[in-house]
Amino acid sequence: MTEKSFQDLPSGDAHLREERISGEDIYGGIFLNMKCDKVSLPDGGEAVREYLTHPGAVAVLAILDDGRVLLERQYRYPIAKACIEIPAGKLEIGEDPLLCAKRELEEETGYTATKWSYIRRIHPVISYSTEFIDIYLAEGLMPGKSHLDDEEFLDVFAAPLEQLLAWVEDGEITDVKTTISTYWLDRHRRGLVQAKPIPEASK
Repeated sequence: MTEKSFQDLPSGDAHLREERISGEDIYGGIFLNMKCDKVSLPDGGEAVREYLTHPGAVAVLAILDDGRVLLERQYRYPIAKACIEIPAGKLEIGEDPLLCAKRELEEETGYTATKWSYIRRIHPVISYSTEFIDIYLAEGLMPGKSHLDDEEFLDVFAAPLEQLLAWVEDGEITDVKTTISTYWLDRHRRGLVQAKPIPEASK
């Protein structure tokens, strides 16, 4: 039997949707909240869905004039490992994502950028979280002084794209935003994809 293609699927997603019947808050933290909802299923049945609400975040693919990528090494307590990542941070309630990206880049690395572009939005944990991450491309970098939070400790360094690709392939980089950004940059440099320029961000 030949599996159907995407074009063969029903139009729309109404036959897949789950609708909330009721719900309760299980836990409220500093910025994560856990919820438990009862939902109706497409076949008329019911199920329970537990998930975390998250305010969203930004990540910055910052490129130095020599083509290297600006990176951080930061200890991530949940997985007990120091991870290599691109700069990132969570949104404040109602905060503009681009302004957050500019703030996080400068606070964490000291760098500011003269050219900003939008790459894409990703949802890193679609099965149990509302979190999204808007990824930006920052170019024309100018060094400055970082302003880390009191409880924030990290190393800032730079590496060529070839090194990032190797780290992704051998499992040294497992962070999803950094992995996606690495493969995007590789395709970008081969002329296969483009970022969306943000002219007002360069003024």
